[in-house]
Amino acid sequence: MKVLVVGDIVGGPGRKAFKQITAQLREEGRVDVVIVNAENAAGGRGLTKALGEGFFEAGADAITMGDHIWDQREMRSYIEQEKRLVRPLNLPPGCPGRGISTINTDFGPLTVINLIGRVFLAPNDCPFRAMDEALNSGKIPEGPIFVDFHAEATSEKIVIGRYLDGRTTCVFGTHTHVQTSDDAILEKGTAYITDLGMTGSKDSAIGRDLESITTRFITGMTDPFKVATKDVALEGAIIDVDRGALLPNSIERIRIKLQPEGLDD
Repeated sequence: MKVLVVGDIVGGPGRKAFKQITAQLREEGRVDVVIVNAENAAGGRGLTKALGEGFFEAGADAITMGDHIWDQREMRSYIEQEKRLVRPLNLPPGCPGRGISTINTDFGPLTVINLIGRVFLAPNDCPFRAMDEALNSGKIPEGPIFVDFHAEATSEKIVIGRYLDGRTTCVFGTHTHVQTSDDAILEKGTAYITDLGMTGSKDSAIGRDLESITTRFITGMTDPFKVATKDVALEGAIIDVDRGALLPNSIERIRIKLQPEGLDD
């Protein structure tokens, strides 16, 4: 089973890249299952029901989120309805939705867990303890476990990757939108990468228009950011894992550019 994990989708250009490139990878037989982080899909802030349904129609098997989880008000009801949509597990008690989802694939069950970091982000419950509780609960079926750790600090991502080494199939980082080159199989067998990168404009400041970001740095004025549209690519990684197994065979980071005609649909 080849699992594609896709870095944060940013706005319309990212959505178009996901639709075109995911279809291409499936047609080529390079991927069987797709997990995508979509917390920046709605103009860079959050996700709507319509966009979520669009991702599932385009080939997503599960959607993970992050710190923009509640930016779009309709998410509160949508996340209760859609079991393939996963929000950070370690949000405070009382939040709607779920932090763990087991999806059915042609290769058997696959479990997706979403976590959020605490360094340089709003305070949340401990992601380490949340994972220990989940893994010790006896409620996760045998098979692959993929963890999206949505976090700012590289150190926090590295540490949780090693903390979960041998206990999960893959730990991948999201949120910082800059792909790291440390994709590897860790000592105890877990596939790991500090950050998948993003799916959006590479000619940008993490997906936002350079002019508006530059103006903010120079003047300090908080004008709305615009989503950038040039040089669009999908970034992520492909993890190969045997049917029903926990530990993977390999991880390969990818960056595939959207062809110019893809921007016109």
